[in-house]
Amino acid sequence: MISGLGALDFSRIGGVSATSPAGPATATDATGATGSFASVLSDLATRTVGTLENAEQLSVQGIQGQADTREVVDAVMSAEQALTAAVAIRDKIVSAYMEVSRMAI
Repeated sequence: MISGLGALDFSRIGGVSATSPAGPATATDATGATGSFASVLSDLATRTVGTLENAEQLSVQGIQGQADTREVVDAVMSAEQALTAAVAIRDKIVSAYMEVSRMAI
């Protein structure tokens, strides 16, 4: 697991394993395929946006009386968790970039 992110469950937002026997530049997704760090982040972002859009759609349906309250609450809570994880990952990436940029060459 990536230090500092502790108990985040990446499988809920992107299906990506945080550890990989292939090394630090690759990661293994839920299907067993290996991709680059950029493609893994892109996939996580895409899935997070999909989760947020689903929650928005269900919220609108809930307001119109077409969706069960439980479904709306589950979708919104899932979207909140996905957004929190995405922000934490973004913060770690920015922090790592800032640390690297301060290194003497």
